[in-house]
Amino acid sequence: MRRSSASKKTGQSYSTPTATDLFRSASSKASSKESERIDSLFYSFANGSTGMIDPEGIETLCAAMEVNHTDVRVLMLAWKMKAEEQGYFTLDEWRRGLKALRADTVSKLKKALPDLEKEVRRPSNFADFYTYAFQYCLTEEKQKSIDIESICELLTLVLGSAFPPQVNSFVEYLKTQNDYKVINMDQWMGFFRFCNEISYPTLNDYDPELAWPLILDNFVEWVREKEN
Repeated sequence: MRRSSASKKTGQSYSTPTATDLFRSASSKASSKESERIDSLFYSFANGSTGMIDPEGIETLCAAMEVNHTDVRVLMLAWKMKAEEQGYFTLDEWRRGLKALRADTVSKLKKALPDLEKEVRRPSNFADFYTYAFQYCLTEEKQKSIDIESICELLTLVLGSAFPPQVNSFVEYLKTQNDYKVINMDQWMGFFRFCNEISYPTLNDYDPELAWPLILDNFVEWVREKEN
């Protein structure tokens, strides 16, 4: 009588790995290696005592990428990471952003920036980025508004290339008026809607009876007075 195999004795069955199994295993190992490199890159810029990339670390990162730390793409990178605190990246935020960008080296991250900018500037993403830019600059607890000087810089950085005449004119108005010391989210989003919906510089389709923030009514009046 023939003896039963070891697999029958133990009730276990063995099968040869399929091509799919081998691919999954290789893919998993590659993903694990990529994660290790992403983490290692994080710690090369992180502050050892806080375990975060702080403003100094971000400046070092920008220098390594040969990008100015005031470049809008640095803000776009923060948006991609969903970074919560201005000037700081946590490990989880770093992982989220770099995995999405498939970047595990400084070189790959630098090469990913043009595509990231294209992604952000798509209309489906840009409104979210514009909202994020304001929220990212709320650095104090319960802060809901941003001072005029900072808003002027942020507008130029975020919206200046998309709507140069409107932004330049609004920034000039903000710097010369005395009624507003800060800008809130409603006013910030109102100006974005203004740029997208109102013909400029004619302003023929601007109706103050519609639900515009008062600051935009004043801005339009200021523009018309300048024209006349």
